[in-house]
Amino acid sequence: QVQFVESGGGLVQPGGSLRLSCAASGRIFGIIGMGWYRQAPGKQRELVAGITSGGSTNYVGSVKGRFTISRDNAKNTVHLQMNSLKPEDTAVYYCNAYPLPGSWGQGTQVTVSS
Repeated sequence: QVQFVESGGGLVQPGGSLRLSCAASGRIFGIIGMGWYRQAPGKQRELVAGITSGGSTNYVGSVKGRFTISRDNAKNTVHLQMNSLKPEDTAVYYCNAYPLPGSWGQGTQVTVSS
């Protein structure tokens, strides 16, 4: 079973940037798709970005052109570079398998506010 630990969240002003990181344990990391998901208060958790084992990426429309997902299979890590952040990006961000997530970690809080 793969486990995930997210980090890099924080408070940032609108227009700012953050880089989220996810450390994964488990031998199958290199052969599974990975995704970043988020859950805003009062809303359902949604997929933000996914990356396959081969490096193909997929983004939800609201973050296209602003967010970039990447992975380093040698280090069992996946990152989410978030630029031009908006207040509506405020949420708890999670990494997990993509497209079928398993057990969830604690996530990392991202707050975009002036």
